[in-house]
Amino acid sequence: MILTGSAITEAVTRGDIVIDPFDEARVNPNSYNYRLGPEIYRVRSGSEDGEGPQQERMEPTNGRFLLRKGWFYLGHTLERIGSTRYVTSLIGRSSIGRLGLFVQLSADLGHCGAVHRWTLELLPALDIYVYPGQIIGQVSFWSVTGDVLPYQGWYGQHDRPMPSKLHENVRYQEKVRGLR
Repeated sequence: MILTGSAITEAVTRGDIVIDPFDEARVNPNSYNYRLGPEIYRVRSGSEDGEGPQQERMEPTNGRFLLRKGWFYLGHTLERIGSTRYVTSLIGRSSIGRLGLFVQLSADLGHCGAVHRWTLELLPALDIYVYPGQIIGQVSFWSVTGDVLPYQGWYGQHDRPMPSKLHENVRYQEKVRGLR
């Protein structure tokens, strides 16, 4: 079951949910509005030799970033978000989507135990300016049933935009199978 806005506020007060910094004015009926952090990377595809995607850190101009149509970017939440009791779900805001920016295309589900600044997948359909600190998406929290196995993976250990590590797993699997 999804938590209501008042339940999110209560859980933050109890310490069952971490949203840091927390601003009660950004609580919605069933979610919390999160902001864009100060780091954005433009991602280029990897080389043919199996090297993973390359990231280029962008520098803001006049306090904003220009995201160009056709490019893929990684950003992060300004807030540290997570819970050891609830599952998080991060999505973009419809108002941002209507401006042509897709936020959190694939990795919208967080695990219990993961508390950090979340990497955001940003794909502009149109050229668009974004600003560090602007509200860019929303996070909801879901109750879990059954035994909770806290997330201990690589992605949950970082507070900045993190690239995919899938290519490393593929190279390892090819090596094990003798394909490389």
